[in-house]
Amino acid sequence: MNSTAITLRQRATHIRRHALLMGQVQGQGYIGQALGAADLLAVSYFHALKYRPAEPGWEERDRFYLSIGHYAIALYAALIEAGIIPEDERETYGSDGSRLPMSGMAAYTPGMEITGGSLGHGLGIAVGACLALKKKKASAFVYNLLSDGELNEGSTWEAAMSASHWKLNNLIALIDVNNQQADGHASEILAFEPIVDRWQAFGWYTQRVDGNDISALTAAFDNARDWEGDQPRVIICDTRMGKGVPFLETREKTHFIRVDADEWEQALLALEQGE
Repeated sequence: MNSTAITLRQRATHIRRHALLMGQVQGQGYIGQALGAADLLAVSYFHALKYRPAEPGWEERDRFYLSIGHYAIALYAALIEAGIIPEDERETYGSDGSRLPMSGMAAYTPGMEITGGSLGHGLGIAVGACLALKKKKASAFVYNLLSDGELNEGSTWEAAMSASHWKLNNLIALIDVNNQQADGHASEILAFEPIVDRWQAFGWYTQRVDGNDISALTAAFDNARDWEGDQPRVIICDTRMGKGVPFLETREKTHFIRVDADEWEQALLALEQGE
């Protein structure tokens, strides 16, 4: 865990700013998700995770698996804020030869533990990693960020069932519930409620919090790590797409945002005014 005089709320604002500046390079992207998930990423990297910025492959580190590969811009922003990726690489986002491609690829990016792409694979990879860590008697945790849309995938539920069967108490799943996916509202594409009851039925220690409330997130992360049961743990995080930039929060379609050239500076100004 990292101790710092900078508050978690400030870290979240910095993460949002990094994401907006990367989005500005391309003029578009999965900005809504990055703004919405910034608070849970700030709590992950500046409160919960054990890692060494200068040594991303440190064997004793906690692992952060991004199952939703299109959220890469959000994770890059957190990795930049954490000092794992140099800040000057923001300008290369999505460009040829960049270490920051638009979808997360572990072979390219320091701190990107798994390659994202087709959804539904991250939790299964996390289950395998947790089994391996247990065999090695390692104390590390695996945090796996997935989305409410990813709950459409049967492989996610196979992994959830496997995790409880193997009593993987070193696994903490984070679900970003923003009710948006490419085809519309996630709850209308394939209903996922009652989400708490479903995860509990699969044998997980389950919490649901406001994913844009730093204090609630901090408490939930602590509870998940300190829980003495032998179950895997899941934190269901209700977030708002575009959080921190009011005119993006109110857009009807926010899964993939195209932002006009003059709006990027407006977004950055709105973020600063909201601090």
